[in-house]
Amino acid sequence: MTTNKSPQFLIKPSDAGTWLSCKRRAWLDKHRPVAAEPDAFGQLLSRQGLAHETAVLEQLQSHYSIRKAASFDDTRQLMRQGVPVIYQARLIDEQQRLVGYPDFLIRHESGQYQAADAKLSVRGDKKSIQIQLGCYRRLLATDLPALVFLGDGRSASLGDEVNSHTDEFITDMRRLLDLAQPPTVRYSHSKCRICPHQPLCRPEFEARGDLSLLYGIHGGAADHLAYAGIETIPQLAESTADAIPDVPHLKGNKKKQRAILQARAHLHDEIFKLGQPILPEGAWIHFDIEDNPMAANQSRHVYLWGLLPPPYTPESFDPVWTDDESRDFDGWLGFLQKIEQYRSRFSKIVLAHYSNHEKATIRNYAARYGMTENATVVWLLGDDGPLFDIQKPVLDCLVLPLQGYGLKEICKHPKLVNFQWENTESGSQWSVVQFHRFRNTTDSGDKQRLKTEILSYNRDDVTATRKLELWLRTLFHAP
Repeated sequence: MTTNKSPQFLIKPSDAGTWLSCKRRAWLDKHRPVAAEPDAFGQLLSRQGLAHETAVLEQLQSHYSIRKAASFDDTRQLMRQGVPVIYQARLIDEQQRLVGYPDFLIRHESGQYQAADAKLSVRGDKKSIQIQLGCYRRLLATDLPALVFLGDGRSASLGDEVNSHTDEFITDMRRLLDLAQPPTVRYSHSKCRICPHQPLCRPEFEARGDLSLLYGIHGGAADHLAYAGIETIPQLAESTADAIPDVPHLKGNKKKQRAILQARAHLHDEIFKLGQPILPEGAWIHFDIEDNPMAANQSRHVYLWGLLPPPYTPESFDPVWTDDESRDFDGWLGFLQKIEQYRSRFSKIVLAHYSNHEKATIRNYAARYGMTENATVVWLLGDDGPLFDIQKPVLDCLVLPLQGYGLKEICKHPKLVNFQWENTESGSQWSVVQFHRFRNTTDSGDKQRLKTEILSYNRDDVTATRKLELWLRTLFHAP
């Protein structure tokens, strides 16, 4: 391990998440960094992560003597002294072009050090964490496993099984950073719209009419279509299904025809109907949940079960709210009781929601509380149950001039549903931030204001699905 002046571009273990998400962004972050403040949700994640790190630090302090590192040289000196635990260590290896900042270095009985990080969760981030810990092992030149302290109190160790991912990351990052220009990649609606480099990249995608700008066209499919001579959106719009070869993620005439129509919708701002939607009969009750993915027990806590029954006025909004995780079971029971009340009030109900999240949440809650055999749960989740995903008729029967088919994208579009949320900044992550503020404030006025804002947002969500229902009925002249 050396401590001389580092080269211009060093590879950090934390670069792994960006590298896995977008290699162009990994290049741009080094060569053309953009100053971007994290949004409120990002700041919340950071605070939660720091709080967890502090909790791990306090736990280690109860068993070991701990010293905080001040520099690369200080870290090396503390390691030579055999300090039991080094906090916020700094490691660098210029030959490997690696620099890392593990949360902890813990001295093993062998005299070597093990790197350890505090992570709230590995959900959706497993490979990135494996690479990070693998890089720390590489910097320490140790065969000892690295450790992860999780937010639910568990710990895990990562050894040689992460070597292949780590090797691939380091080798490819070196290659990327040595490029004179950013690599060419495909557009991803979910990733690009939240990237700080979007203002630079988006015009390039649009200028070349990149196929991946279209909803449903995976980057791999776009590459294979380009090999077949279909490189741009206008070329795809002029194609026929028979002229398009089967490629990964785009096989069969039905998918190909939809892709062609998606290209035409994109170019001409048109709506295409693919078939008549079947909307179930009954009293429609619109349903949307707000949940906290950072609950203390690492299980998503639904703090708001939002319901909008007839007559669909603001006053008929019928939520079930819980202040914190300690009342999680009460909220679940409250939701089930509401459902039984609707069953007694209406001869048949349709519990309409957008996407599969609500149904999956009901299934998870039933398993969490050992209620999979509960009569109401069995009815809700049954094949003939009331749950109806209104996204399904949209995807099955419509091609829209959109890059994403999220509820807000469809409902906010002025030529489609044209429903606008009262709070233009609101969203699912916004709701989580507001809920954490609600929980952390002791001011009763602020508490009530924050609760009212969250309730208003959820009421707009269920009102939006109601407006979407009405729009579908009008568009298709459905009863």
